[in-house]
Amino acid sequence: MAHFRRKFGFGSKDEAHDVSDRHLSVPGAVITKGNLDYVVDQGGNNSLPSYQEASGAPVETSSPLGLDVGPVTIIFLNISKMVGTGVYSTPASILKNTGSVGLSLIYWLLGFLNAGSSLAMYLEYASYFPNRSGSEVVYLEQAYPRPKYFWPTTFALQTVLLSFSSSNAIVMAQYLYRINGTSPSAWSLKGVAIACYTVAFLFVVFHTKYSYWLSNSIGIVKVVTLVFVAITGLVVLGGHTRVKNPLANFHDSFAGTTDSGYGLVNAMVKIIFSYQGYENAFNVVNEVRNPVKSLKINASISLLIVAILYMLANIAFFAAVPKVELEKSSQVAASLFFQHVFGSGGAAKGLNFLIALSAFGNLLVVLIGQSRLIRECGRQGVLPWTSFWVSTKPFGTPLGPYLLKWSLTLLMILAPPAGDAFNFVVDLANYPAAFFYFLMATGIYVVRYRRKQLHLPRSEFRAWDVAIVSTLVVNLFLLIGPWYPPIGGATGGDVSFWYATYVATSIGILLACGVYYYLWIHAIPRWRGYRIRHETVVLNGGEVTHQLVKVKLSKLKEWDRTHNAAGAELKSQNTQDDSSGIIESTVEDKQLSKAT
Repeated sequence: MAHFRRKFGFGSKDEAHDVSDRHLSVPGAVITKGNLDYVVDQGGNNSLPSYQEASGAPVETSSPLGLDVGPVTIIFLNISKMVGTGVYSTPASILKNTGSVGLSLIYWLLGFLNAGSSLAMYLEYASYFPNRSGSEVVYLEQAYPRPKYFWPTTFALQTVLLSFSSSNAIVMAQYLYRINGTSPSAWSLKGVAIACYTVAFLFVVFHTKYSYWLSNSIGIVKVVTLVFVAITGLVVLGGHTRVKNPLANFHDSFAGTTDSGYGLVNAMVKIIFSYQGYENAFNVVNEVRNPVKSLKINASISLLIVAILYMLANIAFFAAVPKVELEKSSQVAASLFFQHVFGSGGAAKGLNFLIALSAFGNLLVVLIGQSRLIRECGRQGVLPWTSFWVSTKPFGTPLGPYLLKWSLTLLMILAPPAGDAFNFVVDLANYPAAFFYFLMATGIYVVRYRRKQLHLPRSEFRAWDVAIVSTLVVNLFLLIGPWYPPIGGATGGDVSFWYATYVATSIGILLACGVYYYLWIHAIPRWRGYRIRHETVVLNGGEVTHQLVKVKLSKLKEWDRTHNAAGAELKSQNTQDDSSGIIESTVEDKQLSKAT
């Protein structure tokens, strides 16, 4: 068992620090290997030193957002993102697409296994970069540092363009109206959705610690609600309710299984997105003490809790509601469940309130997680107005990213009409995620290879290869699957126009990001006689960031001579280590400028 732990899990900290070239672990060292430069840094969250490519955003030794993320917060950051409104409505959709109860339940299990594999990938990345928040922003930046600034630019632009939570805000508004049994007009619904999102925005913008407390409280209510559904389902199976023949759906449970490729693909896509959120706590890594160990334990607990409750909730729905009724229903599965068990009335209203509260909790944790992700894009220097994205003034929160999320969400609530356009926008936001996850899965092997070349220590966590390959294959499936035509032909999908329009548009956005990168970083600088360099900047609040600057060709040699690879001004430079082929320079970072 000791060998198993060393190979696949945690080694001891002594083992992790046992570097043959101990001088390579000195904080501030810059290590050059080939055309890449690595900075050795250590955060203030009790993590081990990290070795990151110097063009990436610098490590913030002291987290400007505090260290308020403990085990409970990690668990509920993930749970509250995974458990929104999907678990109450998706079971009926999964059943329609798979055609049978048995295959539907297998799909929910497959979703859990896929989420577990992806979680292992995130844990390995976090063990390499344990003092950087922002999850995939950092991981793509470090796995693919060349062409310089390409992936940070592409990911940042795509993230900013698609950074909205309009669908969850509208779902919350719908359930608030259901409490009173009223049918709102389109604009009334939009108005309530805006109010819901604005309230969530105000809760997180003024105080980081209190926003975590509120998120944890709502997360507890979410879990209690699902536990209640699960226990009620077990009571139904025991024959102690008004439901007659609760085992009917489990007899010959694979009867009716579909042979439609489109249905199976669509069901898998919905299942995978139902588990999204297992990675949310990785957006706040630099706010977690001893992050790798804490995330390994608590992120795993959160995923296991959700998987068990998802399975029990589905069993409860199938025990109480006839299969035919579920397949034909336009209502959420949970509503049908409560109607069959308790009848209509107060119970149904109470359920609608709990689902609305669940949607509100999802709005909160998505705001928290994505604000850190967007802030990290700003710290890479690839977005204009660096201080707007990076500063934590005046409330100690990432106000700039919060304002972006609020503004874009309001725009996407007001602009698209209900129906096809709205569904298109939601799908458009989901497709690029599979592309970046695929890159992250392949990037793990790239990072492993580079660390081996540098003779660096084994990381605190190493994922099984089968988990990484599984994640790679599943996301390749998500990239290819949506091209598979539905039974109804080109217009037979979820929208009345060509079913793959959102896929083509997503690819178009990524290509447009590539064109923007080429013009901004290469073509225009050549034309106007300058080059792009990154500069380390410390803001008034102590936030540390990169800022991309234009350096004229006449001053380029002087700039490169007086700045190290990380963009900090050099004060002293050591000698070259010819025996290892590694150039190391120890620098004292000078606070070059203070932006307001």
